[in-house]
Amino acid sequence: MPPKNTAAAATRTTTFQCSIPFLFLCFIFASLLSLSLFLLLYNSSTSFPNPQNTFQNPQNSLKVYLADLPRSFNYGLLDQYWSLSEPDSRTSYDPDHTQIGTINNNHKNSKHPPYAENPLIKQYSAEYWITGDLMTPENLKSQSFAKRVSDINQADVIFVPFFATLSAEMELGRGKGTFRKKEGNEDYKRQKEVVEFVKNSEAWKRSGGRDHVFVLTDPVAMWHVRAEIAPAILLVVDFGGWFRLDSKSSNGSSSDMIQHTQVSLLKDVIVPYTHLLPRLNLSENKKRHTLLYFKGAKHRHRGGVVREKLWDLLVNEPRVVMEEGFPNATGRVQSIKGMRTSEFCLHPAGDTPTSCRLFDAIQSLCIPVVVSDHIELPFEGMVDYTEFSVFVAIDDALKPSWLVSRLKSISERQKDEFRKKMAEVQPIFEYDNGHPGGIGPVPPDGAVNHIWKKVHQKLPMVTEAIVREKRKPAGVSIPLRCHCT
Repeated sequence: MPPKNTAAAATRTTTFQCSIPFLFLCFIFASLLSLSLFLLLYNSSTSFPNPQNTFQNPQNSLKVYLADLPRSFNYGLLDQYWSLSEPDSRTSYDPDHTQIGTINNNHKNSKHPPYAENPLIKQYSAEYWITGDLMTPENLKSQSFAKRVSDINQADVIFVPFFATLSAEMELGRGKGTFRKKEGNEDYKRQKEVVEFVKNSEAWKRSGGRDHVFVLTDPVAMWHVRAEIAPAILLVVDFGGWFRLDSKSSNGSSSDMIQHTQVSLLKDVIVPYTHLLPRLNLSENKKRHTLLYFKGAKHRHRGGVVREKLWDLLVNEPRVVMEEGFPNATGRVQSIKGMRTSEFCLHPAGDTPTSCRLFDAIQSLCIPVVVSDHIELPFEGMVDYTEFSVFVAIDDALKPSWLVSRLKSISERQKDEFRKKMAEVQPIFEYDNGHPGGIGPVPPDGAVNHIWKKVHQKLPMVTEAIVREKRKPAGVSIPLRCHCT
């Protein structure tokens, strides 16, 4: 018996000793197998989404209710515009009304007329393309980030389809005499009617207007009623048109302290101007012989006085072209040639910190040189402008020879990288969807979708503001303090 037990013990000892590395190997194998299965399942469920799938997923969309404004405030305004018999009084070239005394019948009785081609107006056409996206049948909107809902209780935001910019520009086209006055001002009349319409709605009363969206791409759009729509989400090209109002309300404090009592990056969205020049593809890019190019008005107001000083500094510099004018029939051809043959395009502040010139430069692959200390840009956080633009402080730009030396110091490799990045972001600033009347699918990577995404980012703040307002005792108000940097 002892020998047998000894042998068994020896066998158990041997088995135990041999099982340690074997179990370790089994553990490693099982771990690797589990990890492989985990990664396989994880990748199948969390792989980077297809853009189209993102837009089709209702959780990744903005639910928008379209306020039932009468047609006279949007497409009806275009009916009026195309029926005008006289050209725009502000320009010598109006492509929409070239013959005085004749009525343009091309777009008469069209349900969704095209937007104006007059460059003074076309640059502000965001209102047209955004409304067109919402007017597009849902079965064609698979690529849109905005989902139109018919039940206002399901909506994230209420969009007000007022072509406020077109309304203002039509009034300005008649002459500036009546624009700032209220009497005899058709634009003012429309502004008041729109505000009365929305403020009498249950949706406005429920939220105080905080979940309403207005498009104000012209700095003077809805000029007379801005205080009344201040709680809403405003889609603006920049805050330039608001500076003067804020400085007047500062009670003698520094005009550099912009209070933004009515506009703020916290609640509002900066949108791009509509570019006026066609896109240049990277494959079409050719040798650029001009160092720096600018075309525009030399004399501007407010922050734009820097433009005249820059002009005097640069006009006689070698390889620098400074041209006066606007992209009308002749100027447009000059601008296309100038921007496509120049390495850099100057973008100084004008009456407002930005203009459509910036987006024309991007479409022309001409590296923007931004000289504006107060500029705000569209889609920041989604787009990094430092990857394709040069930003210069006004004080530095006004030093003799400083700007030219700075641009000459940028290597060819860096300029090529700038242009490659510009080619990538060109679609982001494109509104046109290529469909008649703007009714049709929007490009998934275009301006309209990026605007909706930016509005979507505001929803937590909108909800918070509405809830905060509800809990206040009757008669209690808080000061307007939307200042942000």
